[in-house]
Amino acid sequence: MTNKTALITGASAGLGSEFARQLAVQCVDLVLVARREEPMQALAGQLREAHGIDVYILQADLSDPAAPAALFDKIRARGLEIDYLINNAGSEGPDLIRHEDWAACRKYLELMTISVAAMCHFFIPPMQQRGFGRVLNVASVAGLIAVTGDYTYGPTKSYVVALSRGLSSSLRDEGVYVSALCPGFTHTDFHASEKLTKMKQATPRFIWYDADVVVREGLAALENGRDVQTSGRLYRFLVPLLRSPFSRRIVSALGVKI
Repeated sequence: MTNKTALITGASAGLGSEFARQLAVQCVDLVLVARREEPMQALAGQLREAHGIDVYILQADLSDPAAPAALFDKIRARGLEIDYLINNAGSEGPDLIRHEDWAACRKYLELMTISVAAMCHFFIPPMQQRGFGRVLNVASVAGLIAVTGDYTYGPTKSYVVALSRGLSSSLRDEGVYVSALCPGFTHTDFHASEKLTKMKQATPRFIWYDADVVVREGLAALENGRDVQTSGRLYRFLVPLLRSPFSRRIVSALGVKI
């Protein structure tokens, strides 16, 4: 029996590398995709040695509109079938209103929304043909609630959640499960920038979750056919509360911006 194969974007660090580690334990072969090749090579070596799986490395920048089609062609040329698609690539983005360079904003939107749709466009139809597929789109708690001043990152993640819900309801009966994973604050190098490091230092420790917990919950939700998984018990409690108009009025009255 041959191993299944997972394609993971944003696989050079953070949640992407943790997805690779946890899927490798399940003897799933991997296709790692990211802009930085060196960290992927190091990770691939570790996983090959520890689990005896095949690991392929593809360097790509998913803010390039041509990247998803090029990835699909390269993978097809190698004769690989993708059973698990983990759309994890993402970053902090420019301020849509204050940033003067529209080209930079557009490139960010390409990475965060269009590339996710494109990867689904190319890789889901072969899953339908085989009657099996798993697609996990990494979104965020920020995509589930409106936050004052966030008109870039959160809205892109809202699109990812909506896309995942639509695909899930349409494809479930064909054996293809699609889920949006919505983490809250997570310990990864996503927060390595000076701005986000300061934010992390100013927030209480109990709102932060480890990457292995987030990934484990996401993969379990995917196998169980959940279309949206909010990661962490704290956030599963807070999100419905913060989405309630009544709760939002109370929070606003206390002077907290959400």
